[in-house]
Amino acid sequence: MNYWLVKSEPFKYSWDQFVKDGKTFWDGVRNYQARNNLKGMEKGDLVLFYHSNEGLAVVGIAKVAKAHYQDPTTPDPNWVVVDLQPVKPFKTPVTLAQMKAEKRLENLSLIRQGRLSVCAVTEEEFDTILEMGETKK
Repeated sequence: MNYWLVKSEPFKYSWDQFVKDGKTFWDGVRNYQARNNLKGMEKGDLVLFYHSNEGLAVVGIAKVAKAHYQDPTTPDPNWVVVDLQPVKPFKTPVTLAQMKAEKRLENLSLIRQGRLSVCAVTEEEFDTILEMGETKK
């Protein structure tokens, strides 16, 4: 199993809307590194859902429901999406400031490459963030 983090601006697509929808395809990725990360996702992988711009916090866990396929919002074959579904909210959201202060997360892609919208996360980083959010897998 692999672990990931996706970022969404809550005014565009929030955790609450994601839960209400029950499933979504993760579209709009137009960065090659983020696209390659989408291509690396496999069904069943776990994903941290991060609110960017407003909140700046990991707020929930999702899982990959379907591996990558052509982005239906563009005819350009270079872009892909994955299907995600919510698993559970964090008991306590974990803020970017908290993650930056945590020594075990010093190499976290979210911190090192702040503009990347889809990031790989190690199992240790994933577990650390869950622990900080008082949440279990």
